Amino acid sequence: MDRSAREITQGPKAVKGATVEAYVTPTSGTETPGFLGPRDLQLLIFGGKGGVGKTTCAAAAALRLAARAPQLSFLLVSTDPAHSLADSLADLVPPGNLRVLELDPQEYLADFKHKHGDKLREIASRGTFLDDAEINRFLDLSLPGLDELMAFLEISAWVEKRAYDCIIVDTAPSGHTLRLLAMPQFLRKWVTMLETLLAKHRYMKWAFARSRKRDDLDTFLDGLTSSVGRMEAVLEDSGRSSFVPVMLAEAMSLRETVAIVTEADRLKLPIHDIIINKLYPDSPCPVCRQEYYLQSCELTDLFRNTFLTRFALWGIPLHAEEVRGAIALQSFWKEARQIREPPPAVPQPKLSPEIQVTAGIPSPPPGTTLLIFAGKGGVGKTTLACATALHLAKRSSDRRVLLVSTGPSHSLSSCLDMPIDSQPQYVLPGVTAIEIDSEAEFAALKRQYAGDIETFLETLSSNFDLAFDGEVLERMLDLSPPGLDEVMGLTRVMALLASGEFDLLVLDSAATGHLIRLLELPEIIDQWLKAFFDLFLKYQPIFRLTEFSQELVSLSKNLKKLRQLLNDPVQCALYAVSIPTEMAFEETRDLLAACGRLGINVPGIFLNLVTPPSDCFLCSAMNRRESPIYKKLRQNFHGSISVIYRRGEVRGLHGLEQMGEALYQCEHVDAEAAYAY
Repeated sequence: MDRSAREITQGPKAVKGATVEAYVTPTSGTETPGFLGPRDLQLLIFGGKGGVGKTTCAAAAALRLAARAPQLSFLLVSTDPAHSLADSLADLVPPGNLRVLELDPQEYLADFKHKHGDKLREIASRGTFLDDAEINRFLDLSLPGLDELMAFLEISAWVEKRAYDCIIVDTAPSGHTLRLLAMPQFLRKWVTMLETLLAKHRYMKWAFARSRKRDDLDTFLDGLTSSVGRMEAVLEDSGRSSFVPVMLAEAMSLRETVAIVTEADRLKLPIHDIIINKLYPDSPCPVCRQEYYLQSCELTDLFRNTFLTRFALWGIPLHAEEVRGAIALQSFWKEARQIREPPPAVPQPKLSPEIQVTAGIPSPPPGTTLLIFAGKGGVGKTTLACATALHLAKRSSDRRVLLVSTGPSHSLSSCLDMPIDSQPQYVLPGVTAIEIDSEAEFAALKRQYAGDIETFLETLSSNFDLAFDGEVLERMLDLSPPGLDEVMGLTRVMALLASGEFDLLVLDSAATGHLIRLLELPEIIDQWLKAFFDLFLKYQPIFRLTEFSQELVSLSKNLKKLRQLLNDPVQCALYAVSIPTEMAFEETRDLLAACGRLGINVPGIFLNLVTPPSDCFLCSAMNRRESPIYKKLRQNFHGSISVIYRRGEVRGLHGLEQMGEALYQCEHVDAEAAYAY
């Protein structure tokens, strides 16, 4: 087994009673999704917003394909930093022709550096004035792409070697999925930087020895370039590759799916099918009826969008039991039905306007300046962050609240039902919202750097060495640490907080795995900044980048403030948001462990989307399966746990204000009532 991956030969102990009982939503057509058909796919990639069921779809597809073609070999691999394949498989032992891996990209990075570090250092030393110590320091900190790049390179190598007949990929939530798929372009940029570093050496060989003989470094770069080309050819070949978006019939999921498909089109990725998961039945139960009505409205909107209806749309019914383990996964695709037309219009059911919450979490105290909402994708972080921001502003009329999203896939606009962008937008009295465009922030830094480099080079007399070093310097930021753009987004927020315009920052964070990485990044970024500052000081007589240096100084100061704030339990709190499923529980436990390790205060957990007790078969079955999750949370966490009952999608200012009131009432009934029968 690879050192840099965890191979799953048997999942965790099965959850008792994890069988499939499902209501099937009637739709037309009985065909099978194209990716499960007879096509000879080498690469099958599932992507989408967090919480839509990518892992379930990927695991079920891998099992179906392996069973259909026992003579072929298959690999099911996860690239999500917060893996959930083992939880999805539960008691299932993979068949002999299916290998299951949860990649550990950090160890792949270590392997890559061990194998090729000497070559990278030699390339750098040939092309720049930096000495060996400086080169080593930058390479240790600055291999680009890190986890995304290492995952891409490993999957690329397996495809090239035909190590498996087909590789099925379970990806991270939307924004990071698209980064993975855009890796060929990213790697080309990196190889161009290395080619630039070698240009000086090649010129000198020709100038002084009239030699164009290629060596092992040229061979190394040729290999990387060829690898990129071959992977691009696979990704863009509809006969060998397929990208399958997975979504829910919800407004935010629909919006994000449109963004995913738009970017996939730009990258020329073949898409044939879209999965619409967890469809409710048309039922007399008030909760099911409300969900069915809301989903019908979204499906009607989807059919107005000709951009998506050019693909085959496949509906999967909501299962009463969590889809985990052998029986559930092996029968998952049997209930897939192609949706060829919008559902018939249904009247809007009447529900009580009250949002039900039990065992409330105390409202954040006045001294709090940073609130982070964190958890697995699709658990409702954005909704709870928005509701909290509105509630706190209303509760204290003099408190100025900034609601912020820094993740690669923003949802504030959909949740607030108003346009939010990279500039602070007024929401209502006391509340401002902003979606930080981290990539644009980093692009602006690179433009500043390029401008300073150009000015610097114009001041020099013609010099052989610096003519080449100048081009190297221009590309130096291409060797910045991965996640620098996201950290810049957070430090931009710190600058807004330091401006005195706001008293409280409410942060809607990225999904668990990427948030944990982001919280650990400031130390790495701090070391990278110190390496740059040392470089500026050492070469101060010739290397003057005034404005860029000032930008880095500002970034460093804001980074220091962020690190101090994260570790201050009086000013900073992280609310974990979860849902009552085994996979969400495992991610919540990982998040709590990371917060303990990093010294971040977690005063409470919101257990969201809980099914209320009911006489409805589907609701009562779901309530039964959810009960043990609450008990396990209570055993593992000794702070406040608030239970929020499922009640359709909460959007718009009025609904969010109602939710905020419900979340932070002073008195609630005990949460055990949520699971009293």
